[in-house]
Amino acid sequence: MRLVSFQSSDGPKLGAFVDDKVLDLQATYQAAVTDDALPALLSGMIAFLESGQRGFDAATHAINVAAENPEKAVWSTDPLLSPIPNPKKLLLLAGNYASHIEEGGGVALSQLETTPRVFMKPPTTTIVAHEEAIIIPPNGVFTDWEAEIGIVIGKRGKFISADEAYDYVAGYTAVNDVSERELKVKDSRVDRDGDEWFDWLNGKWFDTFAPVGPCLTTKDEIPDPGTLRISCRVNGETKQDANTGHMIFDCAQIVEFTSTLVTLEPGDIISTGTPAGVGHPDQKLVDGDVVEVEIEKIGVLRNPVVQG
Repeated sequence: MRLVSFQSSDGPKLGAFVDDKVLDLQATYQAAVTDDALPALLSGMIAFLESGQRGFDAATHAINVAAENPEKAVWSTDPLLSPIPNPKKLLLLAGNYASHIEEGGGVALSQLETTPRVFMKPPTTTIVAHEEAIIIPPNGVFTDWEAEIGIVIGKRGKFISADEAYDYVAGYTAVNDVSERELKVKDSRVDRDGDEWFDWLNGKWFDTFAPVGPCLTTKDEIPDPGTLRISCRVNGETKQDANTGHMIFDCAQIVEFTSTLVTLEPGDIISTGTPAGVGHPDQKLVDGDVVEVEIEKIGVLRNPVVQG
């Protein structure tokens, strides 16, 4: 399934892409089945994820109803939200593709020599949906794109082994880890150890700097997330073109390591790093640009760029 969230008059609701249209899962289920408690599991993405297999079965039933009894299908034309409108955590990896490390002048180490570098973005202010604007802040100098595949957690867990990791994964989405690479700070600042690192981190935190979407593709549709083509286009010109199989740490290893740092909860997103094709000053984002992140089996995440 390719699940979405959309903004109805009653608030965020859960849908699914069916032939490029958005099926209202809860309304369709209710139109076909009466006196049943299961529609509550389809009231929103977090409720769906927390319900596990019962929610998956209910969503599948609604999709089957649309195919077999189209008169009972309820379609939505409301705006899409991020697939997980209010995740508790948005975690991201830095330096998880050798090609990206090397284009920045670094030396890529093997997974035997290093560990994942995990950081966070504030989800309530950085996450925007498909077709929502990326806003370049007034103190931005060099705003850049980063195409990434995001892991969506489906079950609460801590100290999860790599062998068990996919039991805790609900599916995958596309993420654009937008980055301000030359954060403007006051000229009078006295340099201290760590300032460069904090400038890098703070440059990740601006509002709208984490487009996510357009959908969550469930893991049954992507049995191996390490074989997907991933690309980024700006105004139609390809800037990144790689494969998720080039990651230093794969999705299972990322879940394993991240779960040693924080408890993972349903709806949490772990964005897995970006391949080469970023960090070139002559290619920074400007007002009027359109950025597209495309991941095989997930789709195209498209966002216009505006100057704040």
